[in-house]
Amino acid sequence: MSGERVRGDCRAVQVRVRGRVQGVGFRWFVARTARELALRGWVRNADDGTVEVAAEGAAAQVERLLEALRRGPPHAVVQSVEIDERPFSAAAANSEFEILP
Repeated sequence: MSGERVRGDCRAVQVRVRGRVQGVGFRWFVARTARELALRGWVRNADDGTVEVAAEGAAAQVERLLEALRRGPPHAVVQSVEIDERPFSAAAANSEFEILP
């Protein structure tokens, strides 16, 4: 998958999800899933109607999050998931996954 940076068994990605993804519990869905997968990062609504996600952690867990983003919660309609590389930050190892305003 292009646009992802892998460091050992860790990956860091920046994602933009397009479709009907605001007002349907998408941020809470992402945060819950990411926390269950022990990932670090954040999720927020963007002004253009998309949802932005930054996540990093074990490569297999990041892939599971990406699969979940492609599905979304029950009332969401995901049209596309754009993935960009992001530098891995070992300093973020102690931070929890957050929902940003």
